[in-house]
Amino acid sequence: MEALLSGWLWREDFWLPPGTRWRDLRAREHLPLPGDLLYTLPLALAFMALRYVFERLVGVPLSKRLGVRDKVRVGAPPIPQLEDFYLQRSRQPSQGEVVSLGKQCGLSQRKIQTWFRRRRNQDRPSNTRKFCEASWRFVFYLVAFSAGLASLIHTSWFWDHTEFWRGYPKQALEPAHRWYYLLEMGFYVSLLLSVSADVKRKDFKEQVIHHITTIFLIGFSYCTNFVRVGTFVMMVHDSSDFLLEKSAKMFHYAGWRRTCDSLFVVFAAVFLVTRLLVLPVRVLYGTLVVSRRFFQPFYGYYVFNVLLLVLQALHIFWAYLILRMVYKFVFMGKVERDERS
Repeated sequence: MEALLSGWLWREDFWLPPGTRWRDLRAREHLPLPGDLLYTLPLALAFMALRYVFERLVGVPLSKRLGVRDKVRVGAPPIPQLEDFYLQRSRQPSQGEVVSLGKQCGLSQRKIQTWFRRRRNQDRPSNTRKFCEASWRFVFYLVAFSAGLASLIHTSWFWDHTEFWRGYPKQALEPAHRWYYLLEMGFYVSLLLSVSADVKRKDFKEQVIHHITTIFLIGFSYCTNFVRVGTFVMMVHDSSDFLLEKSAKMFHYAGWRRTCDSLFVVFAAVFLVTRLLVLPVRVLYGTLVVSRRFFQPFYGYYVFNVLLLVLQALHIFWAYLILRMVYKFVFMGKVERDERS
């Protein structure tokens, strides 16, 4: 049964272009091995541990240094009946439920409503917590972008998208690109594992879809040796992500309005250019059209492009939010708040 499942999972016609066999790849050195992806789980756990240490030893002191302030909130008094209702049924009871709870607890409707409002406020993340989360992501994305750019700028495919496919699938994998892949995938696995504990934003569902799609995209492209185009996609994403965490988040929580607004303009420009121009022209056109000059389409070709299109749909959604913020900035004089927070 195990052999049958393994044979079905690693079918050559799914993972490889026509005329290519697994034995052809095993005969060559420095090619990506699917087993390498097993390292991403311990890497994800290591990222989570490192984040815990970073946020407490770096994030919190830095937030105080930059003047991040938390609102003083009045806590809700302990009332077991209301706490059970809050946790098990609803955080916002209807009018009928307020009346019923008031009778059970011997409290007026106004006091019941006040209790739930204060209880909801207790669960709202503080600015310090938001700042620490943003600072951790900023550091990772900045390091990842810098390392990715340094490892790719000397390659032929950084400048010519047809080189993504020349010699495919027997393209050697450099050690730096292998680690770039494993670390990026490990980081996104860590984000997915911690998503329930992280600050929930307006686009929470889109973020979960993004993390899952990104993990599948990284893992799938590694197994099919779409590494050249994959490293380019990761580097382009990281180029704007670190600006988002620094401009629209860190300085926003610190109350540095002018700095936040100025950096937001830079972020918006980089995001719109990279996600709506560079990726469609350099990547999507390359994967959908140019690649067919070098090999016949196979199952992996279609899966990879579907995942890229899902990612591009999310880019369009976020571009809409960003353009809405740009509109507010231009016509109202400032960015009121991060639409994603």
